[in-house]
Amino acid sequence: MTTEQLAGPGSRTAAAGSAAAGKVPQVTLIFWVTKVLTTGMGETTSDFFNKTYDPKIMVVLAGLILAGTLWVQFKAPRYSAWIYWSAVVMVSVFGTMCADVLHVALGIPYAVSTAFFAVALAAVFVLWFRVEGTLSIHSITTPRRELFYWLTVVTTFALGTAVGDLTATSLKLGYFSSGVLFAVLFAVPAVGSKLGLNSVLAFWFAYVATRPFGASFADWMGVSTQRGGLAWGTGPVSLVLFGIIVLLVAVLAVTKMDVVERS
Repeated sequence: MTTEQLAGPGSRTAAAGSAAAGKVPQVTLIFWVTKVLTTGMGETTSDFFNKTYDPKIMVVLAGLILAGTLWVQFKAPRYSAWIYWSAVVMVSVFGTMCADVLHVALGIPYAVSTAFFAVALAAVFVLWFRVEGTLSIHSITTPRRELFYWLTVVTTFALGTAVGDLTATSLKLGYFSSGVLFAVLFAVPAVGSKLGLNSVLAFWFAYVATRPFGASFADWMGVSTQRGGLAWGTGPVSLVLFGIIVLLVAVLAVTKMDVVERS
């Protein structure tokens, strides 16, 4: 799925117009690979810290770190691979913790939290479109549009977490089967875009699907065999995923292959 396929109508024009701002990356294959890896890391990292420490304290701490990374992201004059992906990683961790706290600490069923985050995401999209007239990621040329973008990203992570846990545990599909299911769903927009599916819808559909896609496989690798996993441990899985993410972001930072080109 390329930038033009998934960024929305007129994306080339918008990309040229937003080159000066340059706050989001080009949508490339490495973008999707890194995004999926961050979702997996967010899931296992959240599980590790929530089981090791008080979940309520950890979600507050993660929220503070996320606020710091987003502050740096907003203050940056243009897109930086290190800053952007640091924010995405923290969104993944924090979004996962929020969804988990609703279920574990407050006892809210995954079906309810899934519905809640789905409505929240729809509300964000409606408000964003009513205010800005577009949901294309290449229209993000102002601080207000960037705020809508990151609010959407946080909500998609929380929704994806709830959906993944719903299918894996509540619907008893297991983590591996859930991962396969969401891998198929992730591929749907690529096929749909060739059949005329709206490119903005395709992008955000794929973006939401990456969360349960990556998280389900990460859970499968990390959880015990009694829970249908490989029992590699959430800590080790988090560290391996983190290392791969750092490597990919380093490649992006050096090659700048995901920087919007100036016209």
